[in-house]
Amino acid sequence: MRVNRKAVPVLALAAVLLTSCSNTPPPPVVSSSVAPVSTTGKTPSQIVVGVDDVLGGYNPHNLADSSQVTSALSQLLLPSVFRQKDDGSTQLDKNLMKSAQVISQQPFVVAYDIRPDASWSDGAPIAAEDFDYLRTQMRDQPGVIEPAGYRQITDLQSREGGKRVEVTFAKPYPGWQTLFSGLLPAHLLKDAPDGWRGALAANFPAVAGPFSIKSIDTARGEVILERNERYWEKPAAIDRIVLRRSDQSTLLPALQSGNDQFALARTSGDELKRLGDLGPAVRLHTVARPVVADVLLRPVSATLQDAQVRAGVAALLDRGKLITEGVNGGPSSTLHADAQVKAPSEAGYAATIPPGPPTAPDVAKAEESLKAAGYAKTAGTWRKNGKALSLVIASPGTQEPYATIAKELATQLVAQGIEVNAITPQPRDLFGGLLAMPVVNGVQQPTGDSAGNVGVDIAVVPQPVGGDTASVLASTFGCRPEQTAAGADKTKPVVPGNSAGFCDPALQPSIDAALSGATPIADALTTLEPELWRQNVVIPLFQLADTLAIGSGISGVTPGPPMVGPFGSAVNWTRGPK
Repeated sequence: MRVNRKAVPVLALAAVLLTSCSNTPPPPVVSSSVAPVSTTGKTPSQIVVGVDDVLGGYNPHNLADSSQVTSALSQLLLPSVFRQKDDGSTQLDKNLMKSAQVISQQPFVVAYDIRPDASWSDGAPIAAEDFDYLRTQMRDQPGVIEPAGYRQITDLQSREGGKRVEVTFAKPYPGWQTLFSGLLPAHLLKDAPDGWRGALAANFPAVAGPFSIKSIDTARGEVILERNERYWEKPAAIDRIVLRRSDQSTLLPALQSGNDQFALARTSGDELKRLGDLGPAVRLHTVARPVVADVLLRPVSATLQDAQVRAGVAALLDRGKLITEGVNGGPSSTLHADAQVKAPSEAGYAATIPPGPPTAPDVAKAEESLKAAGYAKTAGTWRKNGKALSLVIASPGTQEPYATIAKELATQLVAQGIEVNAITPQPRDLFGGLLAMPVVNGVQQPTGDSAGNVGVDIAVVPQPVGGDTASVLASTFGCRPEQTAAGADKTKPVVPGNSAGFCDPALQPSIDAALSGATPIADALTTLEPELWRQNVVIPLFQLADTLAIGSGISGVTPGPPMVGPFGSAVNWTRGPK
């Protein structure tokens, strides 16, 4: 990689956000103390949005940070090469780009031309180094969303002072338009002491969108955004957007009173009914998220590497009960995920789940599989060589619906004679640590690692969906390139390529062919889906969905593109009559 750029000394991200003594003042940056919008003495026009919460990180590329607020902030604050239209197709974002096009097929090269006036809020240009930073992190970091396309990049060249980026891929990549969304300010993050793990953990060091951060108050559950006066394109019609935490007791009253103009929140069946009782004054829409709640039976586990044990555990699960507990009567009730790759809300989705487990539990089949693996049930507990079958189940902290699903899953397994150790690490620790523990010969070490991390056998987690289907397939089930390279040393520790730790060299050629377009994705899924179900690694449950409730005091808000949501059109929102 060769990128020509001026060196920008950054001692620490905190030093960027605080002004030090200097004869020449530095350019302004976006922080919690950004200057308020000039309103010439008038009260700023604002829109208040009810959301589930504002806690947690805000990096849109980290699965641990996945939330409605993270998605909203990335659309309002961060630049993207392409954006999704309401019909699901993608289009070049000309607020950022002059052009983006394939300039060579052999090798496969894409050229990105960035607008000369596109810059971060501290005055630094949006340039090739931002592309390279994102590409490098997505290729190397664990727990990122859909890394497969970035792993195909073999070279990235900076030209024309960083305003032209030429990206070379190992093979043709039809899904290239899904890359480089949510660009991050490399000049502020690349040398930050906490690196990628701390990127956007609590705030945004700089932005390049129509809004900027005025304040983030996690204690009060409130994020205040104001019109970005340094934005080079169309200014927002509204002065301020407030994202405010709402719960069951405050959501409806806030909409009824007009204190909240709309809400985007996870709702139960009871809450949906109460919202419906508000009548035509509040318009309701279901907004599906780009994640599916999954149970991962991880084959890198010393216990679950045995396919018979995985089959036995899968046959003990009451998947229907897990789904019922997780959806709680809310909008996800109609989004059962009965395929391995495509999400229920996607065009072309079709159920591929086979009859029998995991569709429904089958205790007789479970016993047959566990006995074939050498286990016997004695005194109500499954044992092998005198040792009880014990599994570590992990879910990301207190995040819902995963905590509820994990609790029900543990109850089911314990009732069937399997010992369970349930853990709830913080999301970033789970995705960036526990599910990324290096494996040797395809298996994580049962005694844990030097940091004291315990190997996870089963994970109840979100899994990304949507976007380019072949990229989802490769990101969810594909090996890291170094795992299947000729002459690869399997005794050398390697971080798994996905949260499940799944890597099947026999399936990888089919996955690679779909990613490059050599095999149409529909043909690839016809072959791969039955085998992926047979492996009993990923047991999908349902696609997450929120309820969008739009009150009468706002205009311009729509459900937005599929699995993206309403915030992409925020520059056009206005306050209307109540």
